[in-house]
Amino acid sequence: MKRVVAQVRALHRLEPATNDHLAALRVALSVAVPSLLLLAAGRTDLIIYAVFGALTGMYGRLEPHQLRLRHQGQGALVLLSGVFVGVTLSVNHIHSWWLVTVEATLAGVGSVYSDRVRLKPNGPFFGILALGACASVPTAVPWYVAMLIAAGSSVFSILIGFSGWVRQRAWEPGATRNLPPRSAARQRELTVHAARYILAVGAAGTVGVLSGSGHPHWAMAAAAVPLAGADLPSSVRRGVHRIVGTLLGLVVTAVVILPRPWALAALYPALQEPVHQATVLALLVILFQFATELFMTRHYGLAMVWFTPVILLMTQLAAPTEPQVLILERAVETLVGALLGILVVVAVRRPGARARTALPGLLRLPRRARH
Repeated sequence: MKRVVAQVRALHRLEPATNDHLAALRVALSVAVPSLLLLAAGRTDLIIYAVFGALTGMYGRLEPHQLRLRHQGQGALVLLSGVFVGVTLSVNHIHSWWLVTVEATLAGVGSVYSDRVRLKPNGPFFGILALGACASVPTAVPWYVAMLIAAGSSVFSILIGFSGWVRQRAWEPGATRNLPPRSAARQRELTVHAARYILAVGAAGTVGVLSGSGHPHWAMAAAAVPLAGADLPSSVRRGVHRIVGTLLGLVVTAVVILPRPWALAALYPALQEPVHQATVLALLVILFQFATELFMTRHYGLAMVWFTPVILLMTQLAAPTEPQVLILERAVETLVGALLGILVVVAVRRPGARARTALPGLLRLPRRARH
């Protein structure tokens, strides 16, 4: 019973702060500069590519500068690969089952790579999120322009992350990241974990397509979230945080984009103008991304409250659609995807995991997996 109570308490526990405001400022600045440039150019529809490139700044937040440089380069590879595949699918009008197949495959490949280099945040989540989001909106510019925006934003975020070295000269000669040695057992673990990603993401995408949803990639992204947990309890917590945080984030989104009487435009008539609406949405994307990073390592659910409107507002800027449908589909797809992800985590354990009782009579939990 004590273990059950401990897991329930962990759902709302806020972890100690570790200079989160500095990391949040770096990411917000990385998002703000390219986004404001596109806003000034009147191309808010392209902000989606800038934001996904700027998410490179989320990696290596507490590492020495030379390690952060390497870590963010590895994160950029995952993000830009997702953007490139997504844009390719969009340009060629490839959706539905092909999207599910491609995204599930990339989730498996990304899992092996991110586990091998120990990416933080864990797993290929942001790469497959970028893939699905970019594939779901029409590419209004040549594919290479979209990639240049994403790549330029990524490089800028890396420069922001490295800029502190110029001021502090905090270089640690010989510093290395602690990576597990390669072995047959380790490779078997990576393979099984990748298979879990393929199974969870593929199953969620299949349900999304069969249900007729216009955004099955949201279910696929949500299904990947629990798999990034270090063990079964943390995986379940991440899934619950994803669901609850997304639902609360949809309330925030509704206040911004729903028609009267909830929309901001109802309070400020000038915001009825499309140009003004796009400006406000672009500025809110920057603000909400700052809030996301502020809580990303302290409480995943709180981070999702702010990251949810970031994704939906970017989608609205790139391809406006009926707000009610957008919000409803996001809620349903997230619920379905997260539950399927939790189911896969419970059903398929990594090899070599040592069972120990955590919820007496209900679950046997694996040993904490090293990421």
